[in-house]
Amino acid sequence: MKRIAINKVLFYVIIGIPLWMFLAWVIWPKTKLAIAIVDKTVLFTSGQEHASLNWILKNNKYSKANNDLYDVKKDYYGFFPNKNKKFDLKGLEKLSEKELEDLSRTSDMTYFTDTYGVYSKEWYLAKNLVERQRLLYGGLSVQDMLFLKKMKAKKKLVITEFNTFATPTPEHIAKDFEQTFKIKWTGWVGKYFDSFDTTQNKEIPRWLIDNYKTQNNNQWPFKKSGIAFVSKSDKIIILEYTTHLISEIPLIVTAKKERKHYNIPKSMKYSFWFDVVQTSRSNKVISFYDIKVNEDGKKLLAQNNIPPQFPAVIEHYREDYKFYYFCGDYADNPISQGGSYFKGISYFRRLFYNDDVAAERVSFFWEFYKPMVESILRRYQEDLNSNKSTITN
Repeated sequence: MKRIAINKVLFYVIIGIPLWMFLAWVIWPKTKLAIAIVDKTVLFTSGQEHASLNWILKNNKYSKANNDLYDVKKDYYGFFPNKNKKFDLKGLEKLSEKELEDLSRTSDMTYFTDTYGVYSKEWYLAKNLVERQRLLYGGLSVQDMLFLKKMKAKKKLVITEFNTFATPTPEHIAKDFEQTFKIKWTGWVGKYFDSFDTTQNKEIPRWLIDNYKTQNNNQWPFKKSGIAFVSKSDKIIILEYTTHLISEIPLIVTAKKERKHYNIPKSMKYSFWFDVVQTSRSNKVISFYDIKVNEDGKKLLAQNNIPPQFPAVIEHYREDYKFYYFCGDYADNPISQGGSYFKGISYFRRLFYNDDVAAERVSFFWEFYKPMVESILRRYQEDLNSNKSTITN
């Protein structure tokens, strides 16, 4: 009878855990943090390109200036999908210089999650981007750049990520961004594919295959997994697992001091889009990509001036300004917003993914993106509170 009673108690405790986690979230105090979020790649109201950020803001109960929590469907600047394939453009392009100045004054920070934009067939035909299309909206604009400069001048936190200043941003604006934040795009982007077999993997962009064939005597000899690199001049190189790669997926590697500060692992697999950038010594490389290649892979990278190791997270957090650049599509992860209403849910994160390649982006959110962004926001919030206290005294 005692065992039955104990089992009964355990059953109700386990069942009650989600309820207690939800109640803890409900009573958790809000923290005001006015964030200007920019996302120009929003095909659906789920807003996947900034949904990971929104999850973190909601789970930690960061609120807008009016004390409301952030809404993934409306609290950003950029492309807004409507019914019947209609859309609204509510980007910073709509604002005058005075309005940009006012926004930079009232915003505590800004986060540019995606500027790649929306393309014609992707929008009107609801098809994946498998061929080159007409750009409907996207790229860093003159107004975006002016706002970023104003935020930098006011020493407000600026977070950006791939592909803030790559294609389709006009070259003169990209150069302005590079000079402002002391980083430079090499012209190369890359992505991991779990299979290069065109009969099996329909997610490989058609333009990628066609361009490679055009450049290589109409040959596409790849069947295994690997990494595709694409240059801004449309040159394609393929690193295939075992043929060129020792490890099939790019790794994000972080030194001991930095991983302790940001609560991130020593090595993290990354399976989505990334860019190859360089940075000046005025910035700090927090993490770097490690493409593990054999001799053939090393030669192929060298022929195209691509290093096997290059920055993954760049930081400039000093008195003059505060800036981060995530060298990948870090905010784009298939995460359900429902879990954000449960305090302490990270303790159960292993229930939401396994070790399959298909789950890499989910594990990336829980093990790398979430702890890093939370650490950045927590540190910045402490600085804001410290400044307010200094002014008051």
